[in-house]
Amino acid sequence: MSQAHARPQRAKRRIVWIGALSAGAMAALAVAAFASGGSSSDANATAQNIACPNPVNAIGAVPAQAQAEVNRELANLDKQLSEANTRLANSAGQGGPNFVQNAILGPLASKRTAALDRIAIAIGRVGARPQGLEQFATCGLGQAPAVTSAPSTSTSSPSTGQPAAQNIVCPEPVLPAVPAQAQAEVERELANLDKQISEANTRLANSVGQGGPNFVQNAILGPLASKRTAALDRIAIAIGRVGARPQGLEQFATCALGEAPAGEQPPSSSEPTTPAAGSGGGQSAGQNIVCPDPVVPAVPAAAQAEVERELANLDKQIAEANTRLANTVGQGGPNFVQNAILGPLADKRTAALNRIETAIGRVAAKPEGLERFATCQLG
Repeated sequence: MSQAHARPQRAKRRIVWIGALSAGAMAALAVAAFASGGSSSDANATAQNIACPNPVNAIGAVPAQAQAEVNRELANLDKQLSEANTRLANSAGQGGPNFVQNAILGPLASKRTAALDRIAIAIGRVGARPQGLEQFATCGLGQAPAVTSAPSTSTSSPSTGQPAAQNIVCPEPVLPAVPAQAQAEVERELANLDKQISEANTRLANSVGQGGPNFVQNAILGPLASKRTAALDRIAIAIGRVGARPQGLEQFATCALGEAPAGEQPPSSSEPTTPAAGSGGGQSAGQNIVCPDPVVPAVPAAAQAEVERELANLDKQIAEANTRLANTVGQGGPNFVQNAILGPLADKRTAALNRIETAIGRVAAKPEGLERFATCQLG
């Protein structure tokens, strides 16, 4: 990787320290800025709110034994929506054209998917488990995305939307020789990959005809890629404990309808090397990943150690992502870098930034909206 693109050393971090503001004060400043001349063309204009489809009617009658848990998760959905609207108000005018989708709506859909899954599980313990609640996970600005049909508790596939005959297929991971000490753990994770595909195909069959044109990608294929990335990471870690750690297994995380994306090369177990300039595959050897430096308020002494640890964690995440980028030049399709590297990196950065907010919030006013610094890009 060229020196011209190297990330500055830790000591040169450019963090802008601002006075601690309450969430209400930050929102007031955002509204005031908009009223005094903020552009109405901002991607996340303050006049807009996030709206989500309501799953209550589709859930149907809830058995008494599951009522408390279902009510708790419905309250959780309301809380998630409220927090997302607060972030939207506090980040008006920030980020690029995809900021709201990547930093607010995307993470919100993931949280709602998890809550809706817990509702389905709670009901399924004592009755017929509702299928397809994931269609209510995707929210939008100004108006909730349309939900075309109520989820069915039947296991039969609807006959509209994407063809019921379609399946999700994933590339088979190419592994090096697995040391005997790692064999059991690797086999367990390979079985986990099979289970993930099976669950995703069940969701696909039960949600035919539901959601908008991006429903399958946002509600099924995207979460599946994240789960597969985690399982493939665990395989690499298991082998790396007793031998040379394989690189680039993330290329096998992305799945598709009907035909698996190509995993063009077996992963290398050698140390990372810089590919030759001019390699194909969406990114060039001279590129690296760049991320915005988080603007953190004044950190109380009691939270300093934890915040510093998470800032160091952010640096480590970028370094690991750049290593993966260098080792996968020429691999995957046109969306490989976004799906296999930048997307998972944004999720990890969101978690670390949330931990920073929590650490400060334990002893002072909790900062809001640090997630806007989660999204990185190729530089």
